[in-house]
Amino acid sequence: MSLQRVGSLETFVNVPTEGRRSRRGSVSSVAASERARKLTFNPLPESWNPVFNEEEEDGLGQTRGAFEVPQWKRILQVIVMVVFCLFSAGIVFGYAALKPVLKKEGAYQVICNGGDTCVEIHLNLMFTVAAVATNVAALPVGAILDHFGPRVCGVIGSAFLSIGALFMSFAKSLPFDAFLFGYLFLALGGPFTYISSFQLSNAFPRHSGLILALLTGAFDASSALFLVYRIIYEKTAGTFGHHQFFLVYLVVPALILIFQLTLLPKQSYKTVGEMIEEIEAPVFADPSIAANAGDADDQVDEQTALLRQEQQEHYESVVHDIEELLGSNKVDKDKQAQREEARNEKSGVWGVMHNHTAWEQIRSPWFILICLFTVVQMTRINYFVATIRPQYEAIFGDTAKAIEINNFFDLALPLGGIISIPFIGVILDHTSTIAVLATLVTVATTIGVLGVLPYTWAAYANIVLFVLYRPFYYTAVSDYSAKVFGFRTFGKVYGTIICLSGLLNFSQSGLDFLFHKTFNGNPVPVNLLLLTLGLVIGICLVGYVGVQARGLTRKREATGYVNGRGEY
Repeated sequence: MSLQRVGSLETFVNVPTEGRRSRRGSVSSVAASERARKLTFNPLPESWNPVFNEEEEDGLGQTRGAFEVPQWKRILQVIVMVVFCLFSAGIVFGYAALKPVLKKEGAYQVICNGGDTCVEIHLNLMFTVAAVATNVAALPVGAILDHFGPRVCGVIGSAFLSIGALFMSFAKSLPFDAFLFGYLFLALGGPFTYISSFQLSNAFPRHSGLILALLTGAFDASSALFLVYRIIYEKTAGTFGHHQFFLVYLVVPALILIFQLTLLPKQSYKTVGEMIEEIEAPVFADPSIAANAGDADDQVDEQTALLRQEQQEHYESVVHDIEELLGSNKVDKDKQAQREEARNEKSGVWGVMHNHTAWEQIRSPWFILICLFTVVQMTRINYFVATIRPQYEAIFGDTAKAIEINNFFDLALPLGGIISIPFIGVILDHTSTIAVLATLVTVATTIGVLGVLPYTWAAYANIVLFVLYRPFYYTAVSDYSAKVFGFRTFGKVYGTIICLSGLLNFSQSGLDFLFHKTFNGNPVPVNLLLLTLGLVIGICLVGYVGVQARGLTRKREATGYVNGRGEY
């Protein structure tokens, strides 16, 4: 007896098995005798709502609960993605370590006729384009992730990394600027791999902070890849050149592709909010059906009753799995709610723009000032990464000392991000927004002053502050955006800040020209210009937020602050 495929509640169609014969021995006669026969009754009760497996729906943009995937598999997914981020997420920011290797390998020597300043400007432009692409790519990556899921993002990232590695490897023999385009594709491959991995924090909701910290740490540490390569290059006396290195690097995108198609999730994991909605959803989707379900009980047969019981048991099983995954404990939930309320109140500005549209938020001083500050700081950060060695060569007049400082920076950059991660969250959670902004402006100003002093201690202090400031700054901007503008418009507002800041980073090329041409290799005027801009905008930002925060505090004291939710 074969199973029947029910096309609807009115018809059913026999689907012949390949090679099946009728009693007369003819395959075709079976096919010819197939007829859609109309049922004279509804074989299922009206209140029955079948349970479908999400995997069968095969929707690329859909999500799935972490409880549906074995724990060992989720653990392995997190480990694999942390490793992949370590080798691909932010490798282009290790430019300071790769730059001397490319110079020794003769990059841009033909175009520049051996001119060192010309080579310097071309290589810095290569990094500038990559840095801009990394920031701007966040918007399309987010859209692709939402509509097609993390697997598609991972495959695209793998393709970009492969193209970038091939371009970098064969750059000298290609008829276009393959160094620039190769580095650009390496930069694009990073966000597709890194951003699509964030959803893995939902694989273990109780440890989401740890998972995000691991992924962020891997991103910061990925800049050390080119440092390791430079050490290998020097140890092998230049025999392991960039051509061989980038050919070997093709192993990384190949492994990413293999694991994306096998182990890693095709769909994003559901957030805690989505799973809570699933718990609170009624067993019967239609309220009218649920109301009439009891009346229909005496009209159903035993098989239908079993089906209904199976659905109820499935629902209860899902609820149990979700609660076990979330570790739902009423006492813990109350404590979490109290901590969240205390953090929001501590901020001083939480919820100030939550009830406004994205366009109203973008037109406000809250957005304009933080966006201008981000533009200046991001430009300063990337400019320093690109020019640290020539800057200190000019300041000290000593190439050996500049190389020594550059080597220290190459090691400190990834370590600074990893070391600072545990402390950043604590500072942001227990400090007011005005205090965080004041700290950002003060540290940025200190870095600017140390960067122009001709003392060795100042150079090392500058680097230590810089590598700790960089991850703190980026995290503080996203924290400010979430507290001031809210999560309803977070993607648009924060994405716009980063995108505009990235695009305006093209001004780096102009700063490079001023440094090498206008000021004849003297970095002090450019650094003072950036220091002054950052300080003026920073004072305006801190002043505005301070005044608004005091006004909000007085208003809350007068009208009452409800539940830490910005309601008055």
